[in-house]
Amino acid sequence: MEYKKLTDYLKALSWIIVALVITCTTLCVFPLKHQENKKQTDSLEMRNDSLITHVSQFKEISFKDNPEGKMASYGEKLIKNTYDYFYDGEVKIGNKLACSSCHLNGGTKAFAAPYVGLTNVFPTYIGRENKVESLEERINGCFERSMNGRAIPENSKEMRAIITYIKNISINTVNKGRLAGQGFIKMDIPNRAADLKHGQLVFENKCTSCHGKDGQGLPQTAGKGYQYPPLWGKDSYNDGAGMARLLTATRFIKANMPLGATYDAPQLKDDEAYDVAAYINSFDRPQKTNKQLDYPNLSKKPKDSPYPPYADNVSIEQHKLGPFNF
Repeated sequence: MEYKKLTDYLKALSWIIVALVITCTTLCVFPLKHQENKKQTDSLEMRNDSLITHVSQFKEISFKDNPEGKMASYGEKLIKNTYDYFYDGEVKIGNKLACSSCHLNGGTKAFAAPYVGLTNVFPTYIGRENKVESLEERINGCFERSMNGRAIPENSKEMRAIITYIKNISINTVNKGRLAGQGFIKMDIPNRAADLKHGQLVFENKCTSCHGKDGQGLPQTAGKGYQYPPLWGKDSYNDGAGMARLLTATRFIKANMPLGATYDAPQLKDDEAYDVAAYINSFDRPQKTNKQLDYPNLSKKPKDSPYPPYADNVSIEQHKLGPFNF
């Protein structure tokens, strides 16, 4: 009888010990697990906090001292000082603009066709070629049109450098397609034809201090390019460039010109930007060859494309100057 009591006592004691072990393990391990999970959560939140949701939030970065960082740094030079590169012997290929003449601040200014976040956008469909294009193909479009030159090999050191630069300035962007602040600002376009005489007045009052009375810009005192770029003539973008379109130029000017203007603090009224853009594009500029082959699907051709053919019967003049109520 005493033996049975002793056995029961030992069994009960063993269960108590097991319960104590489980309780101690739970109390000791759970806080550690919770602390570890909290660290992971905090780390994730920090990473999310560093992500930008608008191009205007971009902060200047330093490239790493490694092969990729050096390539990105070279790409930045190609973007900001394009006029120092791309020569055929002593002859400059294309004009003496820089990529940053339009893609302001090295492609980091909101609503100035920024590069920030573009690695999350391409490949994408481009109506001008009626196909899905790579970022390299899109860059070559700028070389052929805005720079009035020719395409560079897609696997060249220069193209790799430009792509690496764009990748590095896009690191902290949300990988969900287009980023707010990309492209050009949306605005109300006047429902009338552009007024070139008014555009001239705006140009004379707002633009000549940088671009000159003749629109030929201000050459660098020591360098091959321009401190302020020419807006027409042999060293400007050709007539196949996006900036040769009235609506594109208007939106760019509205958010960026005169120098110091921003999308949230513009210096020109809508009608001023509209008319001065038309005035600038009324002057002669280099002619893009074979531009009649652009937009194989004419239904994709923008209303403000300044050259035929078109899918409609609207005059060339209206396509150039508006109104765009068709």
